[in-house]
Amino acid sequence: METAGLALQYLLVGLAVLASAWLVLQRQFPQSARRLRVALALALLRPGRPRWLRALGRRIAPPPASGGPGCGGCDRCE
Repeated sequence: METAGLALQYLLVGLAVLASAWLVLQRQFPQSARRLRVALALALLRPGRPRWLRALGRRIAPPPASGGPGCGGCDRCE
């Protein structure tokens, strides 16, 4: 039983570290985070994948960017 508790603790710490790293990536490197999300979503949306994987890919996919190459897609354009 002690081993299961330790494994759960390591799992929770690992998830916290991954979540923290993702938030730092999004804040410091938004374009890289967007490219990573697109690559992951495209891999999950391939034909022949199970329905639940395609649904996950649609959730992961970032919203479409609008504007020119210098636009970050903030929707504050006049």
